Amino acid sequence: MITITKNEFKRLAEYIENNYGIRLKEEKKSLVINRLYHELVNSNCKNFTEYYEYILSDKSGKAITTLINKITTNHTFFMREADHFQYFRDKVLPYLSTTVKDKDLRIWSAGCSSGQEPYTLAMIIDDYFKNDKIQWDTKILATDISSKVLNEAINGVYNKDEIESLPSLWRLNYFQKLDNGSYMIIDEIKQEVIYRKFNLMEKTFPFRKKLHVIFCRNVMIYFDHKTKIELVKKFYDIMEYGGYLFIGHTESIPRNETGFKYVMPSVYRKV
Repeated sequence: MITITKNEFKRLAEYIENNYGIRLKEEKKSLVINRLYHELVNSNCKNFTEYYEYILSDKSGKAITTLINKITTNHTFFMREADHFQYFRDKVLPYLSTTVKDKDLRIWSAGCSSGQEPYTLAMIIDDYFKNDKIQWDTKILATDISSKVLNEAINGVYNKDEIESLPSLWRLNYFQKLDNGSYMIIDEIKQEVIYRKFNLMEKTFPFRKKLHVIFCRNVMIYFDHKTKIELVKKFYDIMEYGGYLFIGHTESIPRNETGFKYVMPSVYRKV
């Protein structure tokens, strides 16, 4: 059985944190071994030192892509932290629908995982605007560092239990049942979400226009304080005044370290 030494873990953990912001604590050693064991075997690496050197030497980028796919935790589900979606429907959309004069809504689901969050936002928007939606550009940008979950999101296929928490009318209008008993998001909603692979640790964000809403929930729990504050400041810089930032319920933003104003637990606004 392959094990990982203290020095090997430290070196790999520092590489992941420096490049992707994800902080792996000492107690994650066994998780790292379990998730990467087969990668070491498949790469003919006898230990984690060889595996680390293999990652650095692989110019194709496939090795680091696989590492990130294996090491990231992508736990999500429809209607997770449902009060956020209710607030988005009841407060944010009415505000934006009267203040965004060019009818170009710019919404980012950062750390979108397997697509439940951006698809929920797309369904809320469709349900809110109804026949007027044709006048609006409501496409949602959804990003993640894991290509594995992005592929799952693009496919947009979920089992019956996964969509059970959604309103029955949504299940009827926005999903089609497949022969294997699973359910797929209809094309009209799929086309409302643009998926891209993106690392939140990039120094600059490539947006031509500023955003109205950012959902970045349960992502910063993996970051240290400095990394989190730097990211929040980048969110602030790329957001329109009056825009909203949604973070996870277990997360918070120190009020004296960014320009965001507290609205309610895990909801902030640029004012």
